[in-house]
Amino acid sequence: MARNTPLAPMIGPDGVNAGTRARSSGVRSPKTAELVAGTLRRMVVDGQLKDGDFLPNEAELMAHFGVSRPTLREAVRVLESERLVEVRRGSRTGARVRVPGPEIVARPAGLLLELSGATIADPMTAQAAIEPMAARLLAESGNTEAYDELERMLDEDLPEGWRSGRLAEATANFHLRMVQLSGNATLGIIAGMLHEITVRHTEFVFRESRPVSKADYDKLMRSYRRLLQLVRSGDGAATEAHWRKHLDVAHSLMLEGVENVKVRDVMG
Repeated sequence: MARNTPLAPMIGPDGVNAGTRARSSGVRSPKTAELVAGTLRRMVVDGQLKDGDFLPNEAELMAHFGVSRPTLREAVRVLESERLVEVRRGSRTGARVRVPGPEIVARPAGLLLELSGATIADPMTAQAAIEPMAARLLAESGNTEAYDELERMLDEDLPEGWRSGRLAEATANFHLRMVQLSGNATLGIIAGMLHEITVRHTEFVFRESRPVSKADYDKLMRSYRRLLQLVRSGDGAATEAHWRKHLDVAHSLMLEGVENVKVRDVMG
């Protein structure tokens, strides 16, 4: 359920209220808006404002921060541009906190890859660099709940993906979730960035040249089952080695004949 949250004071490092400093020093409104946005952003980061919470109404925010309506609205627009809040125009409920996921950086990262002329081999090589380490961390974590979640994906999501013709999406989700469950937030964010590009590439390959046969599907599932077996054993080194070999083989097969396809040709 959405909730309204008490506001934190907008205090700078010198202990002075930032709104007061801005008014007394004649700082231009955009700078004041950035200070207001910074305080609200920090409240999201610290968990004082949670996903789904509504910001207090304009009158309360203006009084709390000591700023004008245009300045406050500029601060909200800053947060909106960062996808930290969602504003429904004409709604009386105000701005609602929306904590973003990796998708917030996936699109600009994909655009940069397109502008750089990168081929689809580029993000797949990056994926192969981070996933084996994530697999090792997962094995060494002893997180049985994470292992159970991955096993459920193997039992349910991948077979359903195979039956429905959405195997590329199902396998990509498995890869992403494995990294996210490793416990390393940085690896999880990077994997999230790569996810959209790599899943589209997999779909592109399956559609354009190499549909997955039943034999290929069975071989894939055996490799995934072996991964989970190693993860549950806690043997980080063996898990990392297995997943590195798996990715090397899979990527060499998937890149055969399409090595020079540009990222933009896959992203559309």
